[in-house]
Amino acid sequence: MTPALPETSPRKRRRDRHGRGLRGRLLPPTLPGWRTRAERFDELMLSAVQRLERHVGPELDGVEFAVEAVPPSDPAPWEVGAVPLGRYFPANPAAGLADRIVVYRHPVIARTDSEAEIALLLRDVLVEQIAHLLSRAPEDIDPDYLS
Repeated sequence: MTPALPETSPRKRRRDRHGRGLRGRLLPPTLPGWRTRAERFDELMLSAVQRLERHVGPELDGVEFAVEAVPPSDPAPWEVGAVPLGRYFPANPAAGLADRIVVYRHPVIARTDSEAEIALLLRDVLVEQIAHLLSRAPEDIDPDYLS
């Protein structure tokens, strides 16, 4: 028979090992660095959509805008050999779906180097998809297209 070991309390961890105070957040939630890259991308998308809605007007009423991380693995027939940056899905009243424009975050970010470039590319992708939706030229949707 083995002797029973005396019960000992588990060692308590102290966060203030060196007398410097408890560790807290490095960035408070009020600073821009607090937001994730996905949240910053969503904000850029929202501001671009609002700008285009003001410019285009009521033609975009009822259109849903969305962000997905990556495109689906089954590309559309016209997307062979290329990674899409965005896609327009026509309305399907039988299924209760409105017109939708989806932008794919990772492919857009992969083609840019800064947040300003992301905003410009995002605007161009949205303009192209809205032009496809409305059957108009992209230059009619936004005169700054590809500038």
